[in-house]
Amino acid sequence: MPERFEVGLPDGVRLHVEAAGPADAQVTAVLLHGWTLDGRSWHRQVDALTGAFGGAVRVVTYDARGHGRSSCMPLPTATLAQLGDDLLAVLDAVAPTGRVVLVGHSMGGMTIMEYAHRHPGHFTARTAGLVFVSTTAQGHTHTVYGLSPRIARLIRLAETTGAGVLARCGSWRAPRALLRALQPSIRWMLFGDRCEPADIRLVTSAVARASLRSIGGFRASIGAQHRLDTLAALAHLPAAALVGDRDRLTPPPCAESIAAVLPATELTVCPGAGHMLMMERPQEVNAALTGVLSRVLAEPAPRASGAAPAGTGV
Repeated sequence: MPERFEVGLPDGVRLHVEAAGPADAQVTAVLLHGWTLDGRSWHRQVDALTGAFGGAVRVVTYDARGHGRSSCMPLPTATLAQLGDDLLAVLDAVAPTGRVVLVGHSMGGMTIMEYAHRHPGHFTARTAGLVFVSTTAQGHTHTVYGLSPRIARLIRLAETTGAGVLARCGSWRAPRALLRALQPSIRWMLFGDRCEPADIRLVTSAVARASLRSIGGFRASIGAQHRLDTLAALAHLPAAALVGDRDRLTPPPCAESIAAVLPATELTVCPGAGHMLMMERPQEVNAALTGVLSRVLAEPAPRASGAAPAGTGV
């Protein structure tokens, strides 16, 4: 069973964290979930990595602020910048020494980019590898929901207007009955050709746990982020990027632009898959994680791999 605990943040938010594997493992893999989801979305990867690497790798997941079992937050902190700061705090609390591999799905990938942008010294001192799953470094530049650009603009207008309303709803959560009624829409938006019933139930459960403030509040920040320049400085790291060719939220051009600025990145496009690759294509995602972790473990550990000195962040 994984170890479960909380990490307290300076603004009073408490994050739910789960860790599997020894605290003194050679490498810690931190898996960051997407918008409206929670750490459970990585359950197939946690099982695969702990089975493949044993005590050499510690696997950590956590629920972002306002999501899952973490507490709600003040609306002004519903930003990717804050999530980047939160990631630094989690690393200092959970893996204060040793190398880390950061794995991000959707908003989780954007969180990693924000951490690298805001805290470059800390990032450089700690991070040994990267895996980006169904994410983007260009906000909503490529997001057309698989529809015509004109219809996509109308949907985005409705979405951003609705997000503003939801952001003002505080810690309330969407009624489960409503979410069950919306399951066909959730399935269409997030999944590709195939979807296991258990996966759509898990996703619906995660959305039900997310506060309306987090569902609405993060939307503006997610749509506006542009971090290709930040990624370009990370080309030396072992990395992988994966995307489904039916992904309506972060379509293939999103992953292709990431791979273009990280030339050594292994890019995997999964035919018939949508946005939830960890569930739809667990073998491909597990293979990518295993590949990056194997490369990191094969490299000699630096003499000093602890937390970065004070003053290296923003």
